[in-house]
Amino acid sequence: MNSLKLLFLPRFETDTPFNSFSRRVAFLLLIGSVYQAVAVETEFNSNPTELKRMSLEQLMNLEVTSTARRSEPLFTTPSAIQVITQEDIRRSGATSIPEALRLASNLQVAQVDSRQWAITARGFNNTLANKLLVMMDGRNLYTPLFAGVFWDVQDTLMDDIDRIEVISGPGATLWGANAVNGVISIITKSAKDTQGTLLTAGGGTLLNGFGGVRYGGQLGTNVFFRIYGKYFDRGSAVLPNGSDSTNDWRMGQGGFRLDWLPSNGDTITLQSDGYGGAFEQPAPGDTIVDGQNVLARWTRPLGEGSDLTVQAYWDRTYRDTHTSFAENLNTYDIDLQHRFPLGQRQNVVWGGGYRLMADQVRSGATLLFSPPDRNLQLFNGFVQDEIELVPDHLRVTLGTKFEHNDFSGFEVQPSGRIAWTPDTRQTLWAAISHAVRTPSRVDRDLFFPAVPPYLIAGGRDFDSEKLDAYELGYRLRPWENLSLSLAGFYNQYDDVRSIGTNTFTIENGNRAEEAGFEFSGNYQATTWWRLRGGYTFLSKHTYIKPGGSDINRGRAEGNDPDNQFVLQSMIDLPHGLELDCVFRFVDSLPEPAVPSYFTADVRLGWQLRPNLEISLVGQNLCDNQHPEFGARTTRLEIPRSFYGKVTWRF
Repeated sequence: MNSLKLLFLPRFETDTPFNSFSRRVAFLLLIGSVYQAVAVETEFNSNPTELKRMSLEQLMNLEVTSTARRSEPLFTTPSAIQVITQEDIRRSGATSIPEALRLASNLQVAQVDSRQWAITARGFNNTLANKLLVMMDGRNLYTPLFAGVFWDVQDTLMDDIDRIEVISGPGATLWGANAVNGVISIITKSAKDTQGTLLTAGGGTLLNGFGGVRYGGQLGTNVFFRIYGKYFDRGSAVLPNGSDSTNDWRMGQGGFRLDWLPSNGDTITLQSDGYGGAFEQPAPGDTIVDGQNVLARWTRPLGEGSDLTVQAYWDRTYRDTHTSFAENLNTYDIDLQHRFPLGQRQNVVWGGGYRLMADQVRSGATLLFSPPDRNLQLFNGFVQDEIELVPDHLRVTLGTKFEHNDFSGFEVQPSGRIAWTPDTRQTLWAAISHAVRTPSRVDRDLFFPAVPPYLIAGGRDFDSEKLDAYELGYRLRPWENLSLSLAGFYNQYDDVRSIGTNTFTIENGNRAEEAGFEFSGNYQATTWWRLRGGYTFLSKHTYIKPGGSDINRGRAEGNDPDNQFVLQSMIDLPHGLELDCVFRFVDSLPEPAVPSYFTADVRLGWQLRPNLEISLVGQNLCDNQHPEFGARTTRLEIPRSFYGKVTWRF
């Protein structure tokens, strides 16, 4: 993978400019099918919550689960959290999970090429960002190869996403190592809420073609299911001269979900997905990927404010780049959680889990992993106590996570949070947290090139990177139609990754400091116009610690903008029309230097009938093309694009 070759320093870049060729463009907007569907009188049986538009009041009272491992109101949560709803996703025109994450102003999201993304929170961003924990329906999307996420294979039917909860700041006390700078939790709808049939199809100039189908039904009393399948073909990003860059992205995916809701209050979920695809690259051939997963979860209520949840999953991923490496990873995970009240003013949640990651890596011509195979085990336990000091006004949350991994051994990650809610329109909160980023196989086992003499060697003594974080936040609802949130933070990092100037081995030779703030808001301007968005400021300084060394002088550990701004506008027009815009500004990146850019996505939707919708979307409209990440000599640019889409529910 090119990202692994570009991991540490521009002087070690090995990529060559991509060959160009004429890009195949297919436009698959099914206009004929639209008019045929209009002419057919069809009963719309899908659950009406699928098209529900939440008011600002409902958004403020939205229940989130990522901050406390239980449902709690968004407005009173003592954490910097933003929620992207299904309505936000639909009206943005986003066709992938990374595109949807652009709607969270507390994330740094940069598109590298057709399929690769650099995504993180609060800095240290690159294509191998390793300080952000990402989950989908409770399944961890982490790879031990580089302690991050392969974003190009994280997918589902976009219409089935209920919401995405985005926490900026540490979440390690509940979620463990690598929840250092933030947590992303992608939550899909229950099968009960996706009954009936959904068909979606379209295509355009960059997103050449796509289609999806989903059917939901009922097997018996309180037993609901859905099955789905989807496919897409994305064209390449472009070279600076506008020519094709040879990185088309094609992938198909399918799966099912079953939810059993027996009358005793239990909830039992079984779900599975499988995918396969190819990423175009220069010779000797395309990168091949495929994967499967199965997850089961059982929640049983035990009394007032008490429940028990047991979850287990298996996840397999396979990736063959032909030249760099091939990886076959099998992850087995089991997790138990128990929540109960303690007296009248305490709510305790505790639990533990075990994870086995059987990782097999075949080295290629450019990268060597030694040893090639590892069975990595992770044992963990946690406890958190929420104490209500003044009922309905003041509460303190104390907790810690205990983990043992095969690289750095035993880790403790405590935190303390306090929230003061003087009335229903204000919440003031503060937090102190300690989190770690545990070593990955890149840190310990990587050698570059694949044969001696090595220019870079993994550090056998590489230890966890450490963070002490201090946060202060305030939420305010000055009027019924306006809500605001402000979160400030100061982070101190130690043992940050470096490459020794004498040994050229991967070490813990750096430190870093960060300070900044995140501002976000929701404004219901009228009954037919809603605005949401935010602004983030980040100041980061990386330096060599006493006794350490780094040939990169800290430059390789992330490339982050000082300022960024996101604004989403959603307007309901007469006759079932919708006009939606997303405006984004991202400041310049320091090193390697990438210029700032401002762009806009515009969507025009038309609800022909309650069960039929067509939309036209333009993305990155403010210029013909622009770069978002990477060194000048190898980076690609993202072109302006258009696509059309038809969605039919029955």
